[in-house]
Amino acid sequence: MSILVIGATGTIGGAVARLLSARGIPARALLRSPGKAASLPAGIHPVPGDLQDPGTLPAAFAGAEAVFLVNFQAEDETAQGLAGLAAAVAAGARRIVYLSVGMPDGCEIIPHFASKMPIEDAVRRSGLAHVIIRPNNFYQNDAWFRPAIVDAGVYPQPIGGLGLSRVDVGDIAECAVRALLGEVGDAETLELVGPDVLDGDATAAAWQRHLGRPVRYAGDDLEAWAAGARAMLPERLVHDFAIMYRYFQERGWAAPPGAVARLTTLLGRPPRSFDDYASRTAAEWRAG
Repeated sequence: MSILVIGATGTIGGAVARLLSARGIPARALLRSPGKAASLPAGIHPVPGDLQDPGTLPAAFAGAEAVFLVNFQAEDETAQGLAGLAAAVAAGARRIVYLSVGMPDGCEIIPHFASKMPIEDAVRRSGLAHVIIRPNNFYQNDAWFRPAIVDAGVYPQPIGGLGLSRVDVGDIAECAVRALLGEVGDAETLELVGPDVLDGDATAAAWQRHLGRPVRYAGDDLEAWAAGARAMLPERLVHDFAIMYRYFQERGWAAPPGAVARLTTLLGRPPRSFDDYASRTAAEWRAG
């Protein structure tokens, strides 16, 4: 099967590419920047193309039988996703796996969640065999906060006190590869979650336990969070993420009924726990 991976140098697409490589399954990777080709794992071959420039897509998608579709966060997220889907259909692809996001009730107020809703609808109407992957917040997002956690002893992500069923990137990639290979139903939406519901205090406590040093939760003050985030993020994303964090604080983001059991069946094992992720990552951080 000819597989095309979009986002193969990113967080999820990169994990998908590495897993395909580890299993000896060749694939192509759509790259906007040719200079990133050297970072691709063995057996993953670069093809130039850009979802923001649809004219580059026909050649890149030609011959692809299965496509892993990811759009990156930008003001044109919806247009990116629709362009990728149109290119897959035009190329005669048989299967598409779309990386969306979990869609809890009321999440349409969050811009980068809402932007994926029209893409999901178009994927379902495309006529292709399809799997829509809807992950919760990634454990690996915490790598962005390493300086705050390790150096300042603060867990800064203002996720609130109700808790999220966060999920491991490796589990997402495993499900994506299985879907690309046709091992998941031809019209399925997968809610990908971890086994625990962790709030800000519990997350900080896990880092403290595994780092062996004090780590406290920074709290729910979104204005204070935004003031610090502006040094690293554009205002558009600060605004977007502040809406998301307020949603988390007010409503939480726990796994929907049956999601953990479905993921356990699909993986053939329980989904990875945050405690396991924090334990292994803390050891790496200490060693580094």
